[in-house]
Amino acid sequence: MKPFLILGFIGQAFFSMRFLVQWLASERAGKSVIPLSFWIFSIMGSFFLLIYAIYRKDPVFILGQAPNLFIYTRNLYLIKKERLAGGRDAG
Repeated sequence: MKPFLILGFIGQAFFSMRFLVQWLASERAGKSVIPLSFWIFSIMGSFFLLIYAIYRKDPVFILGQAPNLFIYTRNLYLIKKERLAGGRDAG
């Protein structure tokens, strides 16, 4: 199997894991929640899938993954910012 194909499968596995961790966290909480690990798996999956898409020179796939990487990273930043503020409303 070609290395970049393996990379693509790894990216897809990371991306799929985010749904599993979100589902399990929600079941444990008894309500819909999005755990920190959801965003970490999202970033890892998007990163690997973006590399794979660039290798394949697939503009549809590239445009589909590139903005997501920014959004997922921004969400992690906002979570960190909120935690540093002690959970207080910064507004």
